[in-house]
Amino acid sequence: MMASTEPAHALAPAARSGRAGARPAEKGWTRHRLTLVVDPRFSGGSSSYVAADIAALAPHMCLSVVAIETAMFKGRAVHPAIEAALDGFGLTIRWSPPVVHADTIVFYNPSCLRFDTKSAVRLSCAQAIVVTLENFLRPNGSEGHDVGTCLELLDASLVCGARHLAPVSPYNRGTVAAWIARQGSGWRLSDADWPTVFDPVLMPPTTAPRDRRGRHSRPGLEKFPPLETMLAHFPAHAERCAILGGDGYLGEKAAAPAHWDVLRFGEADVGEFLAGIDFFVYFTHPLWRESFGRVIAEAIAAGKVVITDPGTAATFGDAVVASDGGDVDRIIERFVADPRSYVTFVQAAQRRLSEFCPSAFAERVKSLITGMAGSR
Repeated sequence: MMASTEPAHALAPAARSGRAGARPAEKGWTRHRLTLVVDPRFSGGSSSYVAADIAALAPHMCLSVVAIETAMFKGRAVHPAIEAALDGFGLTIRWSPPVVHADTIVFYNPSCLRFDTKSAVRLSCAQAIVVTLENFLRPNGSEGHDVGTCLELLDASLVCGARHLAPVSPYNRGTVAAWIARQGSGWRLSDADWPTVFDPVLMPPTTAPRDRRGRHSRPGLEKFPPLETMLAHFPAHAERCAILGGDGYLGEKAAAPAHWDVLRFGEADVGEFLAGIDFFVYFTHPLWRESFGRVIAEAIAAGKVVITDPGTAATFGDAVVASDGGDVDRIIERFVADPRSYVTFVQAAQRRLSEFCPSAFAERVKSLITGMAGSR
C-alpha cells in the first residue's frame, strides 16, 4: 500500500502501465515537450507527488525533469522516490541548466524559493504551470509562507506566454484564490486543479467494525490539534487509540496518556498500522490545514472510515465523514452499531479513489494544458 511515511512505496502502482525506457506513443502528444522543474530533495509528500507524476506522465508525453538547487534543501540528497521514478522510465535528471526550453514547464511548490535571492535558471516555454503544493494562506488568513517573494523570483526567471497557478485540492484552491484577490498578481488561477496520483491496492473493509481509532502523520506540531481535542478524539473508553508519528507532538512516550498507543514516525509500516484500526480520525492544528491530505487517501484504500474537518474533507467529497470534531464519538457509535453501513460507506469511498488513478491524471493534465493553450 502507498505510504506517506515511505514515499518510495508510491511508485510501483503508478508505474504499472509503463516500462523502463518507454517513449510516448499517443498521436498528438508525442512531440509535446513537458518539463518538470523541482528541487528533488523535498522530504515526504512533495517528493511523492513529483515521483508519481513522473511515472504517470512519462508514457504519454516527451517528458524531462530539471532539478534546481535551493537554499532550503542545501546539503540533502535527492529523494529516493524521485530517483526510482526516473530510473523506472529511463530518464536522467538535469541539474540547474542555464536555460530550460519546453512547450510546457511545470514548477512544483514555489515555497522552496523562500530562502533564495535569485534564480540561476531561465525558463522558456509557451505556458508555465506552478503546482501549489502548499496552501498560500492559513485558516486565520495569514500567509503560509512568503508567497509574493517566491512568485517574484519565479516570475523573473520565466519567459513564457502564460503563467498559471494550479492548486491541488478545493481547499488549496481557496487559499490561492484568496491570496490573488488580496495581493493582485499577473499569475492566473488555473480553471482546473492539478490532481494528485494515487493508485493503491484496495483492502476490503471489515464486516465487524469496532471502536478502534488511529491516525498517522509526520511528527510536526502543525499536524496535531490541541491536546484537549486529541483527548476527546482518542478517549479512554475507545477500545484502541493508536497514533503513528506522535513522538514529536508529545515528546517522550512516557508523556502520553496510558490508553494511547504512540509510535514514533517510521516505527511501523503504515499498512500494518492501518490494519489495526477501523476509524481514521484526522484533525490538524486550528491554524494549519492539509493542502491535499494523502494520509486520508491511504486510510480509505486500507478500508477505513475517515473522519476529518470540512476543509480537508472537501477534496474527497462523500468518501469521508466531515465533522467539526465535536461528534466523533457519535459517528463511530453509529457505524459500529450498523456494520452494513460501514461496509457500504467504505466501498463507495474506495470507488471515489479511481479519480486519482494514473490514467485519469494523464487525461486531466492534457485537458489542462490544452485549455491553457487555447486561453492565451
